[in-house]
Amino acid sequence: MQHLKDSKQDKSKPTISILKAFKTIIWPKRKLVFIGLILIVISRLSSLVLPWKSKALLDDVIPNKDYDQLYSLLFIVGIAILIQSITSFLLTRILSVQAQFLISELRAQVQKKVLSLPISFFDNTKSGALVSRIMNDVEGVRNLIGTGLVQLVGGTITAVISMVLLIQISPSMTFFVLLPVAVFGVVALKAFKYIRPIFRNRGVINAEVNGRLVETLSGVRVIKAFNAEAQENEVFEKGVDKLFQNVKKSLTATALMTSSSTFLLGIASTGIMGIGGYKIMTGELTVGDFLSFTLLLGFMIAPIVQMSNIGSQLTEALAGLDRTEELMNKAAEDDDEERTIVLENIKGEIVFEDVSFSYNEGKEVINNISFQVPSGSVTALVGSSGSGKSTIAGLSATFLNPQSGKITIDNQDITKVKLSSYRKHLGVVLQDEFLFEGTIKENILFPRPNATEQELQNAVKAAYVNEFTDRFEDGLDTLIGERGVKLSGGQRQRLAIARAILADPKIIILDEATSSLDTESESLIQKSLSELVKDRTTIVIAHRLSTIKQADQILVIEAGSIAERGTHDELIEAKGRYFDLYTYQSKI
Repeated sequence: MQHLKDSKQDKSKPTISILKAFKTIIWPKRKLVFIGLILIVISRLSSLVLPWKSKALLDDVIPNKDYDQLYSLLFIVGIAILIQSITSFLLTRILSVQAQFLISELRAQVQKKVLSLPISFFDNTKSGALVSRIMNDVEGVRNLIGTGLVQLVGGTITAVISMVLLIQISPSMTFFVLLPVAVFGVVALKAFKYIRPIFRNRGVINAEVNGRLVETLSGVRVIKAFNAEAQENEVFEKGVDKLFQNVKKSLTATALMTSSSTFLLGIASTGIMGIGGYKIMTGELTVGDFLSFTLLLGFMIAPIVQMSNIGSQLTEALAGLDRTEELMNKAAEDDDEERTIVLENIKGEIVFEDVSFSYNEGKEVINNISFQVPSGSVTALVGSSGSGKSTIAGLSATFLNPQSGKITIDNQDITKVKLSSYRKHLGVVLQDEFLFEGTIKENILFPRPNATEQELQNAVKAAYVNEFTDRFEDGLDTLIGERGVKLSGGQRQRLAIARAILADPKIIILDEATSSLDTESESLIQKSLSELVKDRTTIVIAHRLSTIKQADQILVIEAGSIAERGTHDELIEAKGRYFDLYTYQSKI
């Protein structure tokens, strides 16, 4: 089993800047962000009323025993606290909800982008990793559009206003405080620069661990069959340990910032006690001035301390957006500017002209293959495993693109055709047909959800699905489980054929469509396939040669080339490779 690959930060990958994030994410939501800023300014200003009025309490109200002023002061402070509470609630309600809405929008955009990517991308990417990127990488946006960024801005405003008031009380004490604050700012900037790659790498590791976990759960029958639970546990433990090591690094950096702020600001507070005490004793400050200074100092320092936490959140958000941006920048299948031809009604003639293809450079899977599939005819591909049959089918379905040569559909170069306009005429029945969790009916209706009940029933009968659904208590509404695990191989295959019949395509590609069937099921399927391929261009891949006797032409593929071609009778008479394959199977 392949172990999780070591993830290293790719220095060449572009990172999304604060400015770009502002333009693409924050600016379109500027009205709500502006409302948030107004609310947080009101909230912060109202919170300053208490330290502001504390001076009057100690220096004027208490010494003069002024009860009227005391009541007025308490009323003003009470109103300020009420305003602060209301604005804090509105701030969270408006921005947090909007942030979650934006996350849902981004997830939908990323999923849409992922589905637009070519098959080759999915061949090289774990599905679990993609789930992680779609669901987790955009989560950090809540810290950009939500309370995180607004708290950062609001905290900065509060700190500036507090600093102005502190200077008015005592410039020398304020200057003394600003020195350790400046040192902390330098430490924080260095730490954020160090943390961002860690957060970005965490997304990669998360995707790998999730990807392997999805594979493990999907392949649980294989794991148990080979008694490989301990092996899979070890792989997963290594993955989560790698994730832990990454988290430990970021926590260490964050702890360094927090402890630095505690130490530096502690020194500042100690100094203020000494300087303030001295100034009170010399008469330069009143007790009220000192209390106001101390409280205001908290309002100036608290946002700065919060910045270590908020800064980490914003750094994590940008790291997630880095990975999202990387995904969104990938070219979609239909982005090719040369794909300008739109197919409307097609006849379905497919022609291969000297087509070659390789998955890895220098190792061609098919070599200079040429053949014609006339409209409405059946062409069968036979040959040993690995000879290139499925690659030809993949090229015909536009899942792959030829690296040399040319494939045409109705005399149009398939590499210049809009894929969506071609695939709406295409039906595919794969060897390991994928079924969605849900009911039999939902799976058959998948290509045409709005099909009529009569069209559904016609497809069900044509594929002999009713032969087994009539025995089920819930009939077509029977739940089939994930990937159709509650059905037999033959039942799954018939369901897939019914789905293809309902889609009513002009071109059909059958990849080992009868490989999972017992003799009785195969007999039923042969009847339904005869109905399916009627008046449709069909490419069939089959190991069971008895199923393709009626094909209009049979191509024998060996080592990526066409070794023989002709009808069943012609190839039997030639007594070549096809004859050997057929007679061998007949003996079994």
